[in-house]
Amino acid sequence: MHRPTENLEQQFTIIPMALPVGAGKLAAMKILVLGSSAGGGFPQWNCNCRNCAGVRDGSVRTIPRTQSSIAVSANGVDWVLFNASPDILSQIRANPALQPGRGLRDTGIVGVVLIDAQIDHTTGLFMLREGKPLDVWCTSQVHEDLSTGNPVFNVLSHFCTVRWQQVQTQPPSPFSIPGAAGLTFTPVPLSSKAPPYSPHRHDPHPGDNIGVLIEDAATGGKIFYAPGFGAMEPHLEPFLAESDCVLLDGTFWTDDEMIRLGISTKCAREIGHLPQSGPEGMIDLLGRYARPRKILIHINNTNPILDEDSPERAELTRAGIELAYDGMLIEDGGKNAWT
Repeated sequence: MHRPTENLEQQFTIIPMALPVGAGKLAAMKILVLGSSAGGGFPQWNCNCRNCAGVRDGSVRTIPRTQSSIAVSANGVDWVLFNASPDILSQIRANPALQPGRGLRDTGIVGVVLIDAQIDHTTGLFMLREGKPLDVWCTSQVHEDLSTGNPVFNVLSHFCTVRWQQVQTQPPSPFSIPGAAGLTFTPVPLSSKAPPYSPHRHDPHPGDNIGVLIEDAATGGKIFYAPGFGAMEPHLEPFLAESDCVLLDGTFWTDDEMIRLGISTKCAREIGHLPQSGPEGMIDLLGRYARPRKILIHINNTNPILDEDSPERAELTRAGIELAYDGMLIEDGGKNAWT
């Protein structure tokens, strides 16, 4: 598969993730990007925008992307899945570490964390219905939406069942996940939107959408993951300033992107996404922070930054901001050594 060509050797350390069973604990936390696109994937099945048409016919220098999800591990063997996208089965096939094959039925996934109840972050739970109960960490707001408006959990109760582990955001309460020793997860409420099907879509509640600070006890490394980052708020300052790496919302380039294309009547901010460009956009925001490695994820198929030769992509690169891509491995090598 074609990968982004801009100084890859300098930017990333790409390690094959077919790690041997029994390899033992590795040195530090690893973040594996399973999918890097927003809902619908890239190219989107029914879209013929410049990007989608261009990736199909080769006229745009870019690569396909599946829908947004990451997996996190402290040892390269046991993985916490963040969101379960509709593409989860192909993502597991593409990343053998998630299926170590130690027995007749096996998985490297020890738990699932949902950052919201959006369809593109939860539909993949249906694909994980075979086998033992699913341990799912999410807020009470997400649990309510997935038990009423879109009763995913109710349906799964007839198959594997879901063991809900409540995530507390008021105040943020760090939690750990059995099987993921050495990692601590701190949920952070974000100003964003509940899903369109939610009864309180237009009545936001803390916990509708969260970011998560992931900390590695072995190295002290910190990564802040927030694919639904709708606006900067005072309580988010330390998570951006003190993290070693941030994985943030890359959905839209401009606030009116979907309006200009005639696809929607709503601005990016109205649907809970901070655009990259313009005053107080993501580029301006990240320019304030010198410490973290800066990576965008959850990139909409219409976003011009997907075109590696676009001026928008060049502007992003000048700002020191990277784009996540499927199969990208972000590794904590200790303080000031994220690769």
